[in-house]
Amino acid sequence: MKKIFFLGLFTIFLNIISCSKTDKKEHIYDNNTSQIRYAKGFQISNIGEIQKITIKAPYQNSSEVFDYFFSIKKISKNDIQIPISKIVVTSTTHIPMIEMLQEESSIIGFPSSNFISSEKTRQRVASGFIKEIGKEGLLNTETLLDLEPELVVGYSVSTANKSLEIAKKAGIPVIYNGDWLEETPLGRAEWIQFFGVLFNKQKMADSIFKKIEKEYLKTKQIALKSDKKPTIFSGAVMSKDIWNLPAGESFVAQFLADANLDYLWKTSKGKGSLSLSFESVFEKAKNADFWIAPGYFLSKEQLLKSNALYAEFAAFKKDKIYTPTTKKGKTGGVIYYELAPTRPDLVLKDLIKITHPALLPNYKLTFFEKMQ
Repeated sequence: MKKIFFLGLFTIFLNIISCSKTDKKEHIYDNNTSQIRYAKGFQISNIGEIQKITIKAPYQNSSEVFDYFFSIKKISKNDIQIPISKIVVTSTTHIPMIEMLQEESSIIGFPSSNFISSEKTRQRVASGFIKEIGKEGLLNTETLLDLEPELVVGYSVSTANKSLEIAKKAGIPVIYNGDWLEETPLGRAEWIQFFGVLFNKQKMADSIFKKIEKEYLKTKQIALKSDKKPTIFSGAVMSKDIWNLPAGESFVAQFLADANLDYLWKTSKGKGSLSLSFESVFEKAKNADFWIAPGYFLSKEQLLKSNALYAEFAAFKKDKIYTPTTKKGKTGGVIYYELAPTRPDLVLKDLIKITHPALLPNYKLTFFEKMQ
């Protein structure tokens, strides 16, 4: 499974072109910093006619901070000229944000394009406008150089890799996008402002995000109208008898809290996932009302083939298992993994529709489906 919103990552190795201390001194700073309120991984500042993006969390456990400078007219050699018209992106989560800014025609390369779900961008892949630049996490630098992109937007799981050294030496800027490291649903969605800078559409990006934020907060208030808090558990055993589920400080736990649900591991520490035994999960969750996102399993039959004891959970018996992994694009990409980071308001509505259906009587599920 490739880079995904909740259960895994689609790995691309990349390097980065950053500005040196000498380069930074070429610019005169002011204090006009954008109001990035939820995202922790980046910030935007205006420096006269230059816009600076500071990437504070390029990869997990990073202690490095990178600055990038953008201008309509290149004021210094290290500025990246905007708007970008030829871009390579490396995660499906980048695509909805670019589409919302009406800049999908700028995408010229993508790795493992079968994982793209968007019909609009799939048509561009089929028409040959978007070239395949690698598979299984291995970037084809020769193809990348032939495309001559103005910018590559990628991500790194841990530290920068040398696989894009050729592109770097050829003068192709590479910039990290750390949206997947954000710890709140709105923090992830706010990365549309990052793309707003790239396409010189900051006002448009800000307007789009504010609409998503408003809808999310309004939906959160709707959830509070229920005086019941159904009990919830998540995850499954995927390998080595270890049950992985969201930690209590994770963005997934935040979704469940905002949906007015009683997540059984809400008090656990950590912002990632917990690794527990089947027995410990069963003891705590056997009578839970709902089972949300049971790993990569696609059906109850698959669950039982993996472990017959899954049938002993009350949620299994009462047919209260919901998964986002069964709604896919034409070539197999999971829609949730692509679109959900940009539209947390729809994820929240899904959770409320599943668990408090009377609160959203006319809403139809976007990402989740009842597991059959």
